[in-house]
Amino acid sequence: MTSIDSVPRVRRGVRCTYDKVRDSDVVLFPEGVLLLNETAAAVVSRCDGSSNVGEIALSLADEFDGVQADDVIELVDRLVARRVVDVD
Repeated sequence: MTSIDSVPRVRRGVRCTYDKVRDSDVVLFPEGVLLLNETAAAVVSRCDGSSNVGEIALSLADEFDGVQADDVIELVDRLVARRVVDVD
């Protein structure tokens, strides 16, 4: 389970990109494709293994209104379940 101190990193073989056809940010991984909203794309872009979830939430709060650490934890948990990110 992800905590505020967990450090997420996008897994090897996962690619984050912008899909012009879908007009959306997407995550491509061996099991499929995830369409991301703007906030989720911002979270994934920060999953580089250098920041913990709390730091990611703080940086997002500067960019988006209403970002809560619990929401970031929940999203990272879902990304872990889909095998998109790993946490340390």
